[in-house]
Amino acid sequence: MPVISAPHDFNEGRLFVDLKSIFGHPLYLKCEGFNFAGSIKLKAANEMVESAERDGVLTQDSILVESSSGNLGVALSMIAASKGYQFLCVTDSRCNLSTRLLMEALGSQVHVVADLDANGGFLGTRIDYVRGLCESDSRYVWLSQYTNPGNWRAHYRTTAREIAQHFPRLDVLFVGAGTAGTLMGCARYFREWHRPVRIVAVDAVGSVAFGGKPGRRMIPGLGMSMVPPLLDESYVDEVIQVEEADTIRTCHRLARRGFLFGGSTGTVVSGATDWLARHDTRGLTAVAIAPDLGERYLDTIYQTNWLQDLYGEQILDAEQLNTAPPREKPAPREPERRPRS
Repeated sequence: MPVISAPHDFNEGRLFVDLKSIFGHPLYLKCEGFNFAGSIKLKAANEMVESAERDGVLTQDSILVESSSGNLGVALSMIAASKGYQFLCVTDSRCNLSTRLLMEALGSQVHVVADLDANGGFLGTRIDYVRGLCESDSRYVWLSQYTNPGNWRAHYRTTAREIAQHFPRLDVLFVGAGTAGTLMGCARYFREWHRPVRIVAVDAVGSVAFGGKPGRRMIPGLGMSMVPPLLDESYVDEVIQVEEADTIRTCHRLARRGFLFGGSTGTVVSGATDWLARHDTRGLTAVAIAPDLGERYLDTIYQTNWLQDLYGEQILDAEQLNTAPPREKPAPREPERRPRS
């Protein structure tokens, strides 16, 4: 085992779960929650902070500020605590209570916005608040995960290479779409690889990231109320949107086999198994990325009262969890191809 002196120096990237016995389809799940921040966001946080330090943007007098639905906020809280920075996370009411408490335990401040933006989400409101802080005080440094190239570069350098090392015959990769950092980093890497890999982006119904209609989204993580500035659809072969009810059922189906994953993972696995059910999988090597684990969702997607209040009493019906045929879902579409430069 490694011996470390800083929490961000440890990040296990070599763990994959074979899901075929659970879902009946050949699918390997790359687990990204085994680090002290508990999610894949540690990679982007590390890259963005170190880049800001190298460029002289971030100094000991700076106050880090970032808009986050949760996981990046935790990662930045951990790094800030380790390096001696102040950090303010701007989030919203969908952020899990345990996540907010974790950030505060690490010494960060948390500001929760309550007003919806024009697309029915909170992202625009969060960003406006961050911009106001930066205009009011020059000490605030906004890394801006939505536009920072370090977000996708982190996954080009690490996540994609870890997958390539384990699966040299990879055929299809399923990646959840939020800021599009993980998606773009992996897609760019495999565009340059020795064999073609089909990149399938998995988004939440109600997200407008790929031009969908805005709608209610209660599970933090995937989905955006604006088109991600980092997104380049020319790198994406297909987009699948997943209903939150399917996300929840997938999470509980995994939990009944001993694997407690977060909402983003439930969305990605639901989209991946739907895609695999509609395609010939003989000889196919398929991998999906699990952004985090499930402990932070115990008071939401794993809490019966919360689920029934939002989605109805039948949300965890045993037949739908295990034996019901796939629900009719929005047809996947292929993004418009742009010429390669």
